[in-house]
Amino acid sequence: MEGAELAVQVLGTWLALVLSLILLPSAFGVSLGISETYIKILVKTLEWATLRIQKESPKESVLKMSASSGIIQRDESPMEKGMSGHRGRDFELSDVFYFFKKGFEAIVEDEVTQRFSSEELVSWNLLTRTNINFQYISLRLTMVWVLGVIVRYCFLLPLRITLAFFGISLLVIGTTAVGQLPNSSIKNWLSELVHLTCCRICVRSLSGTIHYHNKQYRPQKGGICVANHTSPIDVLILTTDGCYAMVGQVHGGLMGVIQRAMVKACPHVWFERSEMKDRHLVTERLREHIADKKKLPILIFPEGTCINNTSVMMFKKGSFEIGGTIYPVAIKYNPQFGDAFWNSSKYSMVSYLLRVMTSWAIVCDVWYLPPMTREANEDAVQFANRVKSAIAVQGGLTELPWDGGLKRAKVKDTFKKEQQKNYSKMIVGNGSINTESD
Repeated sequence: MEGAELAVQVLGTWLALVLSLILLPSAFGVSLGISETYIKILVKTLEWATLRIQKESPKESVLKMSASSGIIQRDESPMEKGMSGHRGRDFELSDVFYFFKKGFEAIVEDEVTQRFSSEELVSWNLLTRTNINFQYISLRLTMVWVLGVIVRYCFLLPLRITLAFFGISLLVIGTTAVGQLPNSSIKNWLSELVHLTCCRICVRSLSGTIHYHNKQYRPQKGGICVANHTSPIDVLILTTDGCYAMVGQVHGGLMGVIQRAMVKACPHVWFERSEMKDRHLVTERLREHIADKKKLPILIFPEGTCINNTSVMMFKKGSFEIGGTIYPVAIKYNPQFGDAFWNSSKYSMVSYLLRVMTSWAIVCDVWYLPPMTREANEDAVQFANRVKSAIAVQGGLTELPWDGGLKRAKVKDTFKKEQQKNYSKMIVGNGSINTESD
């Protein structure tokens, strides 16, 4: 009996601390400075670890730093510039070596598939999750790593699971209860309060530290918010600072329970799998949503898949055919504290969440960009590319023309033909055959 009473007391004390120090401040959007202090300690610790590695094994450190920037060193100048020196003269057999070089570079390390794996770090963050495994460096560094494992798995993980349980439970119960009320301004206010509170609790469960910039450009009701996509937690990151109407496919299991509860309190746009294939139906439903200026802004990730936060890939044009005002948002995670990228082809949702919850923290910057509208002489593809460029520049991300769907699908034949045409234009120069050499 004494053991049972002690367990009850420990559990009660634990829940009381969680409620008073985390849950209540989250509900009111107040920070007690615990996360900020924790991040400062982490920064000092990781800086010490980096200096220790450089001191104990300088050669190994240099190798890891060079490897983190890529497998090979390549000439980043465009092919048009490289081909300029080969035009206006007779063909020589040595000319093919330039194309051999470019071909081998693409085979060894192309610019697409590396975006679907975790970003390599320049310095070790005391997590055994880098592509280059760090071996034994020193006894002191190993002891710090072991202490970090104990802290992450024995203290932070139970705390984060507790917070996530409370956040998800309150979201389901709160949205279900609010959904029973008649449509009114009070219902909308309560719905936004429930969403904000629960998302803040869930972000605390990841030890999330988010820095929002240019808040005067936050998405407004009746608009469309588009952002680069790294992880499912992108939704939590953005909803912590404002509510959105979600767009997505209907799921089963726990995700389905959450979706059905949320849509009762807020006009989220969920589609069945069969409806997602009908682009016109999806576009029509989204147009109906943004036509009502009292409804929350729609949150869309035009890439359609998760990218490892080093680049922005092709934006699907469907989001830019709807009309209305586009509010671009750039999200940039700091991989030094934890990898937010979800490689869905390698990890299940449960495995991914476990990895995130056993990381040090999730630290990111969010930039709200000025609203953009489609110009008169601009089609949907050009508008999508303009928005994508703005997000890439603000977030310090590499802009790529490739479709993120290449993660699971082959390159379309039409895209191959387009690249072949561009390739032939580069060879002959200006898109026409050079007749002077004939």
